[in-house]
Amino acid sequence: MSIGVFDSGVGGLTVHRHLVNRFPKADFIYLADQAHAPYGVRGGEEIVELTKAGCIRLFDEGANLVVLACNTASAIALRRLQQTWLPGYRRELGRPVNVLGIIVPTIEAATGQPWEQEVERRGDKIEKVDVIGVFCTAATAASRVYEIEIDKRRQDLAAFSEACTGLAGLIEDGAPREQLAEVIAAHCQVLKTRIGRWPDRVVLGCTHYEIVGDLFRAALPEGTPLIHQPSAVADALERYFERHPDYDMGTSGRRRFLTTGKPGAQSDLVEAFWGEPLRFEAA
Repeated sequence: MSIGVFDSGVGGLTVHRHLVNRFPKADFIYLADQAHAPYGVRGGEEIVELTKAGCIRLFDEGANLVVLACNTASAIALRRLQQTWLPGYRRELGRPVNVLGIIVPTIEAATGQPWEQEVERRGDKIEKVDVIGVFCTAATAASRVYEIEIDKRRQDLAAFSEACTGLAGLIEDGAPREQLAEVIAAHCQVLKTRIGRWPDRVVLGCTHYEIVGDLFRAALPEGTPLIHQPSAVADALERYFERHPDYDMGTSGRRRFLTTGKPGAQSDLVEAFWGEPLRFEAA
């Protein structure tokens, strides 16, 4: 058995690396649906079906837990899959399997509160509201998941999402850093204009964006805290395994990388981030 990590492309490697560091003896299999990337510009039903197909492939390869290392899939597909597909699929397989997302751990990190805890609304005056800027895909922004769920939990926090349409695709294709820096700086200025000031904190709400996190830091005011999804997901998964010891992670430290796109080496940008050459097998 193993842990599956799924993303539309290479962005989920940012989460994958943190999980490997946290669980060095566990077996991992990563699947990038590069044939259909990016997900952020696709319709909801298509995102659900593509995500389900990716999960099935990972379960077929021996995973018993799949982490959706993709904000778009987590925002659009996760709840549907958990509620309408997984119960019957578990019975069909005859073994425990589950699919987890990355938005819940991110919101827990942003609010400092467990997902289950919602603050009772009061009439008390809020003296100061901190603003969280969320850079994400168009589909994630349209779902308003960050605005809705953060507002449920913290009346003194307000989230504003900025849809960085096309940015994930540029990163996936290995675009020059100069081009990426220009696009990122423009989106940071747009968000500042919408809010009326710079955000107090920032979420990189697309795992592709972590690959160029330094460019976001350069475009934002110095010292702006970034809420890092990869570390938040690793923390949450560790807690999950403590509550569910029946999930077998494997013990051989095996690593496999699959893609629905073109197998082989990835872009220089990805390899620079990963720290060594990275080759994918055909899914």
